[in-house]
Amino acid sequence: MNIMITGGTGFVGRHLTKALTEEDHHVYILTRSPEKHTNTEKKTFISYNHSVEGMPAIQAVINLAGESLFGYWTEKKKESIRTSRINTTRQVVQMMDQMETKPDVFISGSAVGFYGTSEDLIFTENTTQSGDDFLAEIVMEWEQTAKQAEELGIRTVFMRFGIILGKEGALPLMKLPVKMFAGGRIGNGEQWISWIHVEDVVGLIQFCLFNQHINGPVNVTAPHPKRNKDFTHVLAKVLRRPDWIPAPSLPIRTVLGQMSLLILEGQYAFPQKAKENDFSFVYPYLQEALQETEVRAILYRLSSHYCCYGPRNPNTRARHVASHFGEAYVLATRS
Repeated sequence: MNIMITGGTGFVGRHLTKALTEEDHHVYILTRSPEKHTNTEKKTFISYNHSVEGMPAIQAVINLAGESLFGYWTEKKKESIRTSRINTTRQVVQMMDQMETKPDVFISGSAVGFYGTSEDLIFTENTTQSGDDFLAEIVMEWEQTAKQAEELGIRTVFMRFGIILGKEGALPLMKLPVKMFAGGRIGNGEQWISWIHVEDVVGLIQFCLFNQHINGPVNVTAPHPKRNKDFTHVLAKVLRRPDWIPAPSLPIRTVLGQMSLLILEGQYAFPQKAKENDFSFVYPYLQEALQETEVRAILYRLSSHYCCYGPRNPNTRARHVASHFGEAYVLATRS
């Protein structure tokens, strides 16, 4: 299968591209700077201005592009968050319109921010009422733009991503205060965190890619969300740190401005479509998901640091390696 991806060099995009190419699909990655990347047998980098006439038939398009939400939300930043999603999606729809043979499916990124925030409600894909904050407005416009693909006869899926756990993304920032012995609930700690492991993100995208009866919104979240106070407690347990220092809301709002919405508020987004269609989560529970990401981080540090810059003395290096493998083993086997 020939699959075109935007955002293919990002956090999720790299994991997805690796999984697709390992299954013998050819991935065409749209990028602003294709000259900065090297093509391979199963991976081709192309410009957004690339003519579709010279391309082979594309069976699926996956749209993951969008500027990071992190950073102080000035008016310029907010406009960049919007345009990076809306304009790219519009351009991708136009490219599909120009294709002689239309793709079978268009999978477009979205977010659980569609629902707004609540400490009490549970949101599923059957929830049609969107929120009224900045992110909800962006997501609604984002999905409406992607929905234009349906007019071309293309099955269209909106992947409403939750907080994605992995070596990159939000998790390293969430781990930092806990690792520095300054972890604790944020605000009142009651806000929901609808999380999901990156491996399950990739799996669920592929699941939607090849299941022709799935369309419309899909909550890309694990089936067991956690409130902030409980998420932090589990994270501290995995990192073997205390979680005794709460962070009050006022200074966070003062320092982060509107972006504090991402930290102080949340939503319980349940993956009803995934469960109804028998998608099997690899990491349905938070502790196992966090343990895996920490084991992976330890092994990454081991391979990148000690193999290249570690102690020159072989005995010292061996002790360091054994120590890190031991730490990884303890995390992997802890219940």
